[in-house]
Amino acid sequence: MTADQSAQASRKRHEEAAAWVLKNRDINQSAHESRAFEEWLDRGEDNRTAYEAAQRLMGEARTAMLNDPALRNFKVKPRPRIAKTLAVAILGAALAGGAFFYSDGPMRLLANAISGTGEMPTIQLADGTTIQLNAFSAISYRFTAETRTVTLLRGQAFFQVAKDANRPFVVEANGGRTTALGTAFDIRLGQNSTEVTVTEHAVSVTPHTHAEPEVRVNEGQQAVYDADGKVKDVRQADTHAVLAWRRGQLVVDNALVADVVAEIGRHFAGRIIISNSDLATRRVSGTFTVTDTDAALALLRESLGLSVIQMGPLILLRG
Repeated sequence: MTADQSAQASRKRHEEAAAWVLKNRDINQSAHESRAFEEWLDRGEDNRTAYEAAQRLMGEARTAMLNDPALRNFKVKPRPRIAKTLAVAILGAALAGGAFFYSDGPMRLLANAISGTGEMPTIQLADGTTIQLNAFSAISYRFTAETRTVTLLRGQAFFQVAKDANRPFVVEANGGRTTALGTAFDIRLGQNSTEVTVTEHAVSVTPHTHAEPEVRVNEGQQAVYDADGKVKDVRQADTHAVLAWRRGQLVVDNALVADVVAEIGRHFAGRIIISNSDLATRRVSGTFTVTDTDAALALLRESLGLSVIQMGPLILLRG
């Protein structure tokens, strides 16, 4: 048997094991299905091992997901196509009716432009401004005779602003307003703060409420503001590292594993789950090719000695 044939056989065996885990949770399972399951187990020790692994994974995934507020509290119907896949069905059962995959409909109603998993499109606006979205990001925009306003609804974007002395270009994001001063800059929405990094000329940053004076951020600097739009810090930035996402990379120094996994997850059509909070808060440094999930997770595994377990659209990290 070739390496490819062996890999295919292993994948098929694990898919069958996952199917049996799901079927065996059905209280209405027929006697015929029970006999078929026993016959499948008796075909070889590899089947038994795969079944036991699927049972463990399901239990660990359930524990991890119940500790994830976004999954624990989010209850909507899964996408029909994905819901038909076995792994999603397992996760749906593990969550007792909660959803793993869900429609991005609400965001699509708000956004004028949206990027999906693994997509990094460049959009040209009517005024000549170009905007590149990181994966899983969204913007809306409104232009009038007096103003040009873009709202970063989710994720990260790089702006190359066309000059128009009569219409200021403003990006609203998470409580703050960034006004271009003949500029190229990057804005990233984080969990608790927003980062504005200037690569050309300058911007001014102020709270949406104008409760604080504006702060000028010059080329090569990065401003960090909180959810109220108040600037907490202005510092020198490694713009090459900040813009690494445009090259499909993530460059980090002593970053939280949770943050690294979140960036890798932008390019993975599924869910990457960290099994416990201790692992999530460990630190890691390096350059990750986030557009290649396997390579990025391999580097994470090698750096921290993790276990990476994948079944369908679910990847579980243990360590």
